[in-house]
Amino acid sequence: MPLPRPDGRRPDQLRPVSFEAGPAPYAAGSVLVRFGATQVICAATIEPKVPVWMKQQGVPGGWLTAEYSMLPYSTLERKPRDISRGRLDGRTVEIQRLIGRSLRAVLDLRRLGENTLWIDCDVLQADGGTRTASITGAWLAARLAMHQLVATGRLPENPLADSVAAVSVGLWQEQEVLDLSYVEDREAAVDFNVVMTGGGKFVEVQGAGEEATFSQAELDRLLALARHGLQELAALQTAFLARQLPAA
Repeated sequence: MPLPRPDGRRPDQLRPVSFEAGPAPYAAGSVLVRFGATQVICAATIEPKVPVWMKQQGVPGGWLTAEYSMLPYSTLERKPRDISRGRLDGRTVEIQRLIGRSLRAVLDLRRLGENTLWIDCDVLQADGGTRTASITGAWLAARLAMHQLVATGRLPENPLADSVAAVSVGLWQEQEVLDLSYVEDREAAVDFNVVMTGGGKFVEVQGAGEEATFSQAELDRLLALARHGLQELAALQTAFLARQLPAA
């Protein structure tokens, strides 16, 4: 008989997910996203210029870039700020790039105009899945920002072509489980982060065995489980936006 999950969830069950709009009122759009005990503030701001390399290379349109940080008190043991070490650690750089790639996959950069959309994700509390929560909340922050920018005339139209969300899956105690908490992630033999559009297309699949291997059949089941969770997340995003942007 499979072992029960630490928080009592079914193998195919997400943690309680919620979104709260407006935690950063000076941003064009912001969301506090919760995946269980994991909490991340995601904010989107726009800057009326593009990176120098785009001008040098004659690349039309705008750009999106992301920054990610875990606040010192977000974990059980205090996490030093990157600035105190004088450089970003490798994990932070990897996650920032993943968030940026994920949102650029559903953003028409030409329709963004000569602007840079900044996405900031700050982890208030970490209990596993901070990168997947960041991507899921960052898209909502970007969507709220686009609504404001179109409404105020700064952009002629919404450049977001689709939604995007992310979730983790893994092999824990010889069973496939969805949306791993920290304890499950730490003990998992295999874990994946899966990013998908609302239209059901994969953006990125990151996965590896932790001193373990996995079969083709297990991979197929993990991806199917991720798709199940991502469809739920897309529905939650849609319901949230229906409350926030009823006329959109």
